[in-house]
Amino acid sequence: MFDADQIKQLKQLIGDQVEAGRTELDKLVDQSRAIRSEVRVIKPRAATSVALMASDGGNNKVAFNPFYLQVVRVVDSSGKELCMEVVSPISDIDALSRRQFDDGTPCTALGRMMLGLGVERLQDLSPMMSGRSPSWVQVFRDLCEWATLYDLVCHRDYAVDTLIVRDGLLRSKIFHGELFVKMGELMYEAIERIRRDDRRKVWLVGLAKKTQVLEYYRLAISLSGVFDNGAACFAKVPSEMLDKVYLWDEYTRSIEDESKGEKPKFNIGSMYFVRFGPYFGDPIWTVDVMSRQDKEAQAIFGYLQADAVAGFPIPLYPNCIQQADSFSRVADLDMDIIEDQLVDAVRDQVGEEKAPVIDALRLASDVAARRYE
Repeated sequence: MFDADQIKQLKQLIGDQVEAGRTELDKLVDQSRAIRSEVRVIKPRAATSVALMASDGGNNKVAFNPFYLQVVRVVDSSGKELCMEVVSPISDIDALSRRQFDDGTPCTALGRMMLGLGVERLQDLSPMMSGRSPSWVQVFRDLCEWATLYDLVCHRDYAVDTLIVRDGLLRSKIFHGELFVKMGELMYEAIERIRRDDRRKVWLVGLAKKTQVLEYYRLAISLSGVFDNGAACFAKVPSEMLDKVYLWDEYTRSIEDESKGEKPKFNIGSMYFVRFGPYFGDPIWTVDVMSRQDKEAQAIFGYLQADAVAGFPIPLYPNCIQQADSFSRVADLDMDIIEDQLVDAVRDQVGEEKAPVIDALRLASDVAARRYE
């Protein structure tokens, strides 16, 4: 532990660094004040909300070394399972690609997205699916989530106006070339078709619990008081803020941006700061509205705010996302079942003669784990 002299020294050193950074803080506060004129009050509305969410990858890892599995499960807010896959870093990616099709016809959400984008192999969909790094299983998980989102928009009928909510921004760097933007255009075409043929509106948004830009400007926003208006409100994030925080302009620029340089290829959204509660201490979230639907932001946030008021256990966070999280989580008894299935599969592979060795190893690991729970 620090002694009294060390604490005194630390206090001085920390104070010096904060004082040196005061100029930068003042600049950030001035930038934050600039959005005051863009702040709009949210007018609550009622709508059916459908959320899409993949379960947390950290909860879905199952290992019995050297065997390691990643369970990919995507569920919507009504509890309907949209995707289920089990992969391993040693899985054959070509075989996994073929599994998305049945005699050339897509049989999964991922296969339908691949067909729409004109690719037949996962390696052509994402350069990170080469298999050179074991982290490709996490990329595959993200691709499955985007595929189910694509499927919800492009291959489902809606009887009522519907807001589709993704847990995360409408931005991604995992797709090859401009395929991500192409996917966004296909989804917007489907939304327009639904509006024209079925007379129904479908909106697409992505909401992130944490983002670099919000974390960087959180203090400045609080000090500037731009949202201190006693009402739920929102404001578009200025490009100056985005350029300050993010290095890749392809990640921040709108798809409608025709300025010089490389075209945006990682982004199909317009970013907003949103507070669903009326008070100073209520949380502020970062929300991406689909760029092509930017003009409907007021209606979209009205629907989201109505859902966020009922949010539990996270207050003032869309309840539809929290419901999807609850349904999609793979844990407790479900995880025990998966682990048992993995051990049984290993026992079958080694044969009856060596099966007791597997049982002994499993029992030893269980005792050690439960000793420290």
